[in-house]
Amino acid sequence: MALVQPRLAAAVAGIAALAAIVVPGTTPASATAVAPPPAVYPAVGPTTHILDHAALLGGVPEPAWYEANIPFVDLPDKDIQATYYYRWRTYKEALKYTGPKDGWIVSEFLGPVGYSAPYGGIDAAAAHHIYEGRWLRDQRYVDDYLDYWLRGSGSEAKPATDGLNDNTNDWAHQYSFWAADAAVARAEVSGDWRFLVDRLPDLRRQYEGWKTTNFDAQVGLYWQTPVWDAMEFTASSYQSADPYHGGDGYRPTINAYQYGDARAIALLLRKAGDPVTAARYEREAADLRANVERHLWDPSSSFYKHVMRDGNPSLTPIADREEIGFIPWYFHMAPQDNAAAWTQLTDPQGFAAAYGPTTTERRSPWFMHQALDGCCRWDGPSWPYATSQTLTALANELLDYPAQSYVDRDDFYSVLRGYALTQRKNGQPYVAEAHHPDENRWIYDGRGHSEDYNHSTFNDIVLSGLLGIRPQQDDSVRISPLVPADWSHFAVENLAYHGHNLSIVWDRDGTAYGQGNGLRLWVDGSLRVQRATLADLTVDVRGRPTSVTAPAELVDDAANVAKTGYPTATASYTWPGDAAVNAIDGQDFHLDVPTTRWTSYGSPNAADWLQVDLGAPTLVSDVRIDFYDDGGGVRTPTSFALQAQDPDGTWRDVPGQRREPAVPVGRAINRVVVDPPITTDRLRVVAPRSDRGAVGIAALQVWRRPDPDLTAAFAGLTGGELQVDAGRTVTVTTKVSAERPKTAVQVSLEVPRGWTTRAVTPASAKKVTPGRPLTTTWEVTVPADADLGNSRPIRVLARSGTGDDGTSGAVATTRYQFSPSDFPTTAWDDDFGTDRSAQYRIDRPAGGEPAPAFSVAGGTLTAQASSRAFGVLAAPVTGSVAGTAIIVQPQRFAGSAPEDSLFIGQSAGNRDNAMAWYNNHFGTSGVDVQVDGGGRGDATGGCCAQVQWQPGDRFAVVVRWGQLTTWYEHDGVWRQIHTAPVSDALDATTLASWSPAVGLRLDNGSMALDRITVLTR
Repeated sequence: MALVQPRLAAAVAGIAALAAIVVPGTTPASATAVAPPPAVYPAVGPTTHILDHAALLGGVPEPAWYEANIPFVDLPDKDIQATYYYRWRTYKEALKYTGPKDGWIVSEFLGPVGYSAPYGGIDAAAAHHIYEGRWLRDQRYVDDYLDYWLRGSGSEAKPATDGLNDNTNDWAHQYSFWAADAAVARAEVSGDWRFLVDRLPDLRRQYEGWKTTNFDAQVGLYWQTPVWDAMEFTASSYQSADPYHGGDGYRPTINAYQYGDARAIALLLRKAGDPVTAARYEREAADLRANVERHLWDPSSSFYKHVMRDGNPSLTPIADREEIGFIPWYFHMAPQDNAAAWTQLTDPQGFAAAYGPTTTERRSPWFMHQALDGCCRWDGPSWPYATSQTLTALANELLDYPAQSYVDRDDFYSVLRGYALTQRKNGQPYVAEAHHPDENRWIYDGRGHSEDYNHSTFNDIVLSGLLGIRPQQDDSVRISPLVPADWSHFAVENLAYHGHNLSIVWDRDGTAYGQGNGLRLWVDGSLRVQRATLADLTVDVRGRPTSVTAPAELVDDAANVAKTGYPTATASYTWPGDAAVNAIDGQDFHLDVPTTRWTSYGSPNAADWLQVDLGAPTLVSDVRIDFYDDGGGVRTPTSFALQAQDPDGTWRDVPGQRREPAVPVGRAINRVVVDPPITTDRLRVVAPRSDRGAVGIAALQVWRRPDPDLTAAFAGLTGGELQVDAGRTVTVTTKVSAERPKTAVQVSLEVPRGWTTRAVTPASAKKVTPGRPLTTTWEVTVPADADLGNSRPIRVLARSGTGDDGTSGAVATTRYQFSPSDFPTTAWDDDFGTDRSAQYRIDRPAGGEPAPAFSVAGGTLTAQASSRAFGVLAAPVTGSVAGTAIIVQPQRFAGSAPEDSLFIGQSAGNRDNAMAWYNNHFGTSGVDVQVDGGGRGDATGGCCAQVQWQPGDRFAVVVRWGQLTTWYEHDGVWRQIHTAPVSDALDATTLASWSPAVGLRLDNGSMALDRITVLTR
């Protein structure tokens, strides 16, 4: 767990006075003042001041972030330069803060997609993200992201389904991923090897995981399905029975990735002092390299190729060259004798294209096969993902291999320039998914989906290839530019490297930058190298690091990347195209499509507010607001008030505010330091404009600095959740552990408004030492009228002494756990011992679909049909506002496809219903909501949960608090499988008045039920 934000150097005065019962609301945390905090961004440190950074950045939002983080470049080629700064903007947009568990991740899509790992992570381009992000000064972005895949949510189990890769069982192995190689590339820039040595077990586990699923020991090669190489519909997959999910084969991709990872792990093992194990990985790499040469190198066409795994006993390569044949050079795997392959890059019948390279050679019969029929074809279109791999490989060939006659620096520059020009739309920098190789247009570019697609590298290629800044494993840097021979100048400034700042200037005649002629290199502002030529050189950068590269960890207690549960956001008015919760979604960017903002555009109010409900109180000391300003209808507010809500509901200005800057600014961070801190659960920003115009907020953040030596946690929870119910008291246990002895440790348990908590055992200790945690037992009482539908959180906070070292915390979700005994009144129970079918109303919610033939006999209800049929049996009772449970025990399903479905919920006729569904054919479950004949997807909770019914299992739906939750019982244990916020479509009282109902939908055959029971409370 590590989060990127600057360290609060001062003492954060501790938590609110830790009474036995904490009343949520607004209370001062301490009377002790907090010393002025440092800047929001990491300090750059001593450096040069040669380039005009503001002019180079143009009008990007939050320019201070770029000033603190990126290397600035000045290039004669303004198209490459413009793309460079654009791609730093897209990278910043892709940074997503996910919460205290995982911190920051780097997203591929700016909006969520259904096949991603938790919080939207996709490992297909994760190594690209690490290579690109390694050049940022603030290392915590990439540190967190690596931990997400190695130790965090990205390493956790995923369904082994056809849509998520049915061959692997965790998210970090969903797609091919060169994790260790990318991690080492990152350390070569940062100089932080301890971080990776500490994660050696995780990197080894990631590497070994591919052996378990994708290694053919008999052949000595790894195989992969092209789609799980992140390459759908390839020339190789088209030559199988299933063009999308077929084409399993031994590929240059995954074998090169594993080769690179084996070498990287061996390097880390040697740094860790384990040469014996390192030698094992080196042998594996050597063996893999030999087998790739034996089986994947096709000497007849001088290229690495895909070799089909199945039905190919002679392991004959396919006839077609694919761009993946260049990947072995990316990892220095290809021997120098194979350099002839590079002739294909510039061959008009090979991969050459104005907007290329192409992903399949032109001479292939599969070139552009169906490529214009829809996404996603890798049989000719130009994919930035593949282009960046090829350019990195080409830079390695030119800089790290002996000279050859097949390609040169002019070829590198030509392809790089073409790549830069490809990233345009309507004349402006733009990157989407895939581009036509010969026409100036993106062909895979979905609105609200593909914008600023973060699936490749560009800036890493500029820095490590074009400008030749070659990071090293020791305290040196190699400079060997691949710039065209006629370039008279270029410059790179403020490049963070091994804790230092590097600036490099090439000025042939000294007129471009006024620093003298020739090549100059500065380290931390001091001139270290002065040469007349651009010849290859290596520079020692040893010395005490002077750049600040490791800000302390902070936690944003307001972030909710999933946009469900808590924290929640509401507003006095919201433009229909925006959402209040967008301001706390962990992302901060200023695009119109897709948006991640709240605005009051169109509001009739003189002033509007945005409110955040944290669910349970937390310490508030550092609030940051990024006001959205589009230069048109939404502008920066004239002023703003930061308020907190008292327990009685009164809003008051937060006391002790210190603002940076004093006057609101748009498209930048407005920081409010709260001194002394307060403890509260609700904050709001009131932001008027003097002209009564609209305002907006792209991000609202509430940062808290944990004590790095204290860990607060909950103990004894079920799946990280506390099982609660209205009107009951439950026991909670918290533990506070110390990395080193800490004195005067105090703990509080913060609960939602109206709830009460009492410490049964001591909540403080004079001293907590390693191995001897402070364990506190609490009683939490939930009021009888509590709404548990949104899984409200509880929070433990811990600090030591005066809280100078920070305040640690942990959050647990509270959740209702279904039990039929919670619903003591039986409103309807039909075991089909007698035929009561005439008492049901039959609803038909699917247009013209007829109802199946229903019959009752022998304790079974049967639905029979010879073609698509759908009927809903509405029981002759109504639900209860206090809660309704509908329990159904299926006897058998029809086995038809695609419809073989059971529906359970509430219905008021053909046009009004809210029903959970289970499709036995697909093994999935979701919810449909229809109000007045219109589908309400916003009230369904999304799709879909995975579940597979077995004989004897039961389903239940609970309608309570305006929510519909679906439950599944197996072996006597109920587990929740879906939640739908039906109250988003209609009020809870109306929903409860509808009839409990069960529907059956099938294409042919028969379905049967053993029992329908309706319980209320």
